[in-house]
Parts: sequence; structure tokens; C-alpha cells
Amino acid sequence: MAEQIIIALSKGRIYKDTLPLLAAAGIEPLEDPSKCRKLIIATNHKHVRLLIVRATDAPTYVSHGAADIGVAGKDVLMESATDNLYELLDLQIAKCKLMIAGTKVPKPAGHQLKVATKYIKSAREYYASRGQQVDLIKLYGSMEIAPLIGLADKIVDLVDTGNTLKANGLVAEEHIADISSRLIVNEHAYKTKFSQINEIVEKFKTAIYK
Repeated sequence: MAEQIIIALSKGRIYKDTLPLLAAAGIEPLEDPSKCRKLIIATNHKHVRLLIVRATDAPTYVSHGAADIGVAGKDVLMESATDNLYELLDLQIAKCKLMIAGTKVPKPAGHQLKVATKYIKSAREYYASRGQQVDLIKLYGSMEIAPLIGLADKIVDLVDTGNTLKANGLVAEEHIADISSRLIVNEHAYKTKFSQINEIVEKFKTAIYK
């Protein structure tokens, strides 16, 4: 008898982009989370359910075993504690770049940069790798405003088309990492439910690399 498999997904782009991969694995949600308030969605397999969570919480649900499998952006994984989970597969979806951006106004020599970001860990590690000390300011949204009003000199944020940066007079300066969504799995579940999880993984691979 098949064991229960719970897959943690977030609403929006990741959910939409994951649907074709789920379909390739023969998994179809019975309801659309954007049209209902349910946070646990049944599928056409009675032993497979979808858990709708915040994108930043997916690794936590998987790490603690509340979900067996999850989909999370590499940016989220870079910021999260990833104990008790494996990153199995680059799903090649929700692609963008983590970059440093700022205005074209030069800074005086010896000026210690102030950098606004919600990616504190990634920014700290990047600047440390360059032997550069900066003051990090944590923000959660509207990052582009910070250099415009003098809160920060630069920002570290995700960049897709670059149109938002351009509209606010900012330019992308340094590339930190390529970002895409990854398939993650709980370490214990991968051992105890290997055949079921591996079947999903292999069908995802076939859909990605066909």
C-alpha cells in the first residue's frame, strides 16, 4: 500500500511552473489554490496531497518532516538552514539572478557601503569572499527605494528582466548567483519512501530534459 506523500508548494509563479512537472508525474490537483482558501489540496492520487505554504517556508516544512517533498527557490535555500533535507534537482523554472545593483553616482574612497537586502546571509558571504566590510540593512520589499532616498548605497536583490531597476535609475553591477527553483526532499522520507519519491523525481527529470 502506498504511503502518504505531501508536497510543499507556494502559490504564484512556482506553483504555476510546477504544474507541468506534476502532470508529467501523473499528479493533478483537484482544486486551484488561487480560487479557494484551502491550504491542503487533494490530487487525483489519494495518497498524494499538496501543501500550500509561503515560498520562504517550504524548506522549513520539508526539513521538519511536515512535507516529504518541496519546491523552493535557490535564493530561499541559500538563506535557510537546510538540515535534514536534500536538494535533489534543479527544476529549471522561475529563473532569475541574485545581483548587486546601485546608482551610477560614485562613492568617495574609504566609504563603507550600506547595502539593503532581504538576502542578508548571501550578501554577507559574498562581500566576505571579497574581503569587503559593508553595513547590511534588512528590508523585505521595495528594495529599489533604498538607494534613491539615501538609506543604502546598493541593494542585493533578485533580477529578472531588469526593468524595475531601470525604471528607478539603478543598474545591475555584480552577479552573485543564478537562481531557479529546486526540488527538495526530507532526509528521512527519502529513505523510508524512496520508491515513491524516486518515481516522482525520475518523471520530473524526464519532463525537464526531454
